[in-house]
Amino acid sequence: MALVTLADIRAAAGLIAPAVVRTPLLRFDDRLSLKPENLQPVGAFKIRGAYHALARLSDERRARGVVAYSSGNHAQAVAFAAHAFGVPAVIVVPENAPAIKIAATRAWGAEVVLVPMARRESRAHELVEERGATLIPPFDHPDVIAGQGTVGLEVVEDSPSVDVVLVPVSGGGLISGVAAAVKALRPAARVVGVEPEVAADAAESLRAGRLVRWPAADRERTSADGLRAEPSELTFAHVRALVDDIVTVTEEEIGEAVRQLARRSRLVAEPSGAVAVAAYLAREDWPARTVAVVSGGNVDPAAYLRLLAG
Repeated sequence: MALVTLADIRAAAGLIAPAVVRTPLLRFDDRLSLKPENLQPVGAFKIRGAYHALARLSDERRARGVVAYSSGNHAQAVAFAAHAFGVPAVIVVPENAPAIKIAATRAWGAEVVLVPMARRESRAHELVEERGATLIPPFDHPDVIAGQGTVGLEVVEDSPSVDVVLVPVSGGGLISGVAAAVKALRPAARVVGVEPEVAADAAESLRAGRLVRWPAADRERTSADGLRAEPSELTFAHVRALVDDIVTVTEEEIGEAVRQLARRSRLVAEPSGAVAVAAYLAREDWPARTVAVVSGGNVDPAAYLRLLAG
């Protein structure tokens, strides 16, 4: 299976430049820097892959509209990109997605279809057939992976001697792209994925050397709603080839990371966006040049207040 290359990622960087913020590395402490993707226009890294995927479509395919399925952040990203290109978009979202993410998706002009989590992908494929639209998947596409890989490209450009990059893992698009860029530019660096321990199907899959599927009901237990998807054959091929390890964090550790990011770095992070920092805080032996990707900050206000209160 062909993997995304550094050339693909560099090409993506040029296409997404008009719409995507080149987020800086921010100091967390003497050993850790943060890549704050919560500062993107849609509040998450997903804008990179979604915008790149739409930019690569022909005018004729764009005119027929796009369909996506998402737990929230990819939904907003596709809605944003569709609005930017002036094309219709319909997004299939699980019924238990945060209301703030659903509202933001609609605010960009997209049609939202709510379904049970286990039905979101199949319903999206049905809509593609019904409407003749193009599917923009949240992670299972080379163009999406290449767009997300621009995160890793920027990390190495800003920290050429980086030792470890900590990356949240769900469907695997982000870590696939980041690992492709980092390993090409800085082979000595370790790329480490982070998952909630109650939704750790990717960690188990990496240990087993094959995809291990967890029931959706199990993956739904985590507060990190953006990390409830499972890797595809394409993203898992990248993980097996390029990722050094996947570690897990508890729900309590995720909550503490949300609080630390707010108090020490003045960053609003959703639970999904805080897991890389949770992994850093959970142990003391990370090297001096570690970067954690804060992947998103779209969190329900009431839930955020509860997290801050501890």
